Amino acid sequence: MRSLFVRLLTSSAVVAVCSITATAWLAASSTSGAIQREQGQTLASDARINNSLLGYASRHSDWSGVAPTLRDLAAQTSRRIALTTENGALIADSATAGTPLPAKVSAVVDPLAVDVTLVPGAARDRIDPRAVGPFLLSARDRTRLKKAADTYAVCARRTGQAVQVSVSNTGRPLVTTLGQEVSQKPSPVRSPMPVATPVVMGVCDATTFSTPTRAEKAALKQLNLLVSRCLKGKGAERGSVGLDFTWVSKEKPPMAPVAEPDQVISSCIVRARKEQLDPYVAPAAYLYIGSPAEATGQRIPLPSIAGAALLVLVLTVGVSVMAARRLVRPVNALTHAAQRMRDGDSSARVTVRTTGEISELATAFNEMSEHLQRMEEQRKAMVSDVSHELRTPLSNLRGWLEAAQDGVAELDPALIASLVEEILLLQHIVDDLQELALADAGKLRLHVEPVHLGDLLDQVATAHRGRAEAAGLTLTTEVTDDPQLTADPVRLRQAIGNLVTNSLRYTPRGGHITLGARQDGDQVVIEVTDTGIGIRAEYLPHVFDRFWRAEKSRNRQTGGSGLGLAIVRNLAEAHGGTATVASVPGVRTTFTLRLPS
Repeated sequence: MRSLFVRLLTSSAVVAVCSITATAWLAASSTSGAIQREQGQTLASDARINNSLLGYASRHSDWSGVAPTLRDLAAQTSRRIALTTENGALIADSATAGTPLPAKVSAVVDPLAVDVTLVPGAARDRIDPRAVGPFLLSARDRTRLKKAADTYAVCARRTGQAVQVSVSNTGRPLVTTLGQEVSQKPSPVRSPMPVATPVVMGVCDATTFSTPTRAEKAALKQLNLLVSRCLKGKGAERGSVGLDFTWVSKEKPPMAPVAEPDQVISSCIVRARKEQLDPYVAPAAYLYIGSPAEATGQRIPLPSIAGAALLVLVLTVGVSVMAARRLVRPVNALTHAAQRMRDGDSSARVTVRTTGEISELATAFNEMSEHLQRMEEQRKAMVSDVSHELRTPLSNLRGWLEAAQDGVAELDPALIASLVEEILLLQHIVDDLQELALADAGKLRLHVEPVHLGDLLDQVATAHRGRAEAAGLTLTTEVTDDPQLTADPVRLRQAIGNLVTNSLRYTPRGGHITLGARQDGDQVVIEVTDTGIGIRAEYLPHVFDRFWRAEKSRNRQTGGSGLGLAIVRNLAEAHGGTATVASVPGVRTTFTLRLPS
């Protein structure tokens, strides 16, 4: 007990100490790295939130429907997100009502003045490219132009060109081939080419999808008017600038003129674009983003670490002591019970109070102990029965031979016949014991062959009919459907003969004994039924036990040696079958052999 207990306790303590040490070391060594990673993740999360809200603001004229988008972002990033107007009025908040806002504004969400700290790749005019205002195509136009662009792409591919179709922020399809767009190069200033000049590459015409729609023409006209107004306000001598469709159809329009790099013109273009887009985008709003739970980077005090480690160690040791005691107690009981069995006490048992593997072990020990006790009782009973069965014929033989030796009795034919009968009885008992010994050792040999059960039952009936008639009994056979069986005919006749002999012994005059056979699925059923005295219900489980007899005096006039039915069961099991009995006292008894066909 000490060894098992100490080992369990020591193992648990060592595991606890190693776990605490490794956890403390990992926590201390990874704190700085975790902080850096958390900061990087926070920055990426802030940029993602800002980009999503910019996209919403670029396509909506106000913030009235932003609440679902804001809640989704908060759920995805595990951050607290809030939007307010520039005057401080709350627009939407992922936190519950009344929760104070973070102390610092994270960014200003304005699609016409993008915060470059959160959008490093923003255009120089700081206008979000998703803000397209009146240039946004209708669903009908998008479908029509996309279909035309796809048709053009198919045509271009047939000429051997590598063509790709994409969609701009306005919804207009862009067809690129060999790294260049099919539509005309942009020119933000007055261009000698007419608006929507068709581009033809070989036999493929791009006119169907490069021609501006009515809405685009109107929007472009408005934009040119706004640019001209701006230029006039800065000086009429600069004239006017005409922006053609090829410029506004690009994914990212340039911020400075290509043909004439003039800062005044560029500023007017930017100002005109913002003025045109302003009614179509949401107003600027302050973005508040709450920080997630982050490591502070402060070192945990050593006393706190030591206290936590000591607490974990104490808990581990305490739980280990309880578990070890509960484990050792049943093992101790099993050890004591095994020692009692070693000392000859076959009644040793273990009380099962738990469940699990220990309970299964205790149950198995109890079953083994009960089995050994039964075997010991059967061994003692068998020795007693064998001694009794052999003593009677040997005593008779000795007595008559001594009497003949002393001249008291004469060895006449009658005495010699009696002595031969006793010798035959001894031989029968020895043969039966040998049969059982062979069966127990698994050395009982069978010579199987196809057996015709009708003929076999007739042979058994013929062999016993003389005794039956002498006892005033009727012996008949009944075979149904000629069942097919492969078995050892000699052993099978022996088993059925033992059953018939048993029925002859316990059936009174005028009774009837029937030998029957029938097919039952993949089994053959052989039954020996008699109208004898029957067997009481409490005796049925012991009928096939060796040397068992209901009549305890073991009178030769009322029973045999008690081995015949045990041999029947062993022969049935040797064939892979079973032997059973059913009885109604005073009415009938049926012995049944079930053998695989």
